[in-house]
Amino acid sequence: MEIRIGIAQTHRDVVIESSESYATVAEQINEAIKSSSLLSLTDERGRTILIPGDRIAFVEIGAATAGRVGFANS
Repeated sequence: MEIRIGIAQTHRDVVIESSESYATVAEQINEAIKSSSLLSLTDERGRTILIPGDRIAFVEIGAATAGRVGFANS
């Protein structure tokens, strides 16, 4: 699934493709915001992304979008 996180006072959003469940990701995000701790997410390639919970401006959690690479007609 695709996770898009806006960070306060930053012009770009962080976009992560994750294979974790919606419930797991939502719980991690809620906990990081409530406790102002670091949010730690792992993407599909195994990279870890750390985001300060007190700097999270918004979060969008959605389904993965297949076929976003290239210029092929759909």
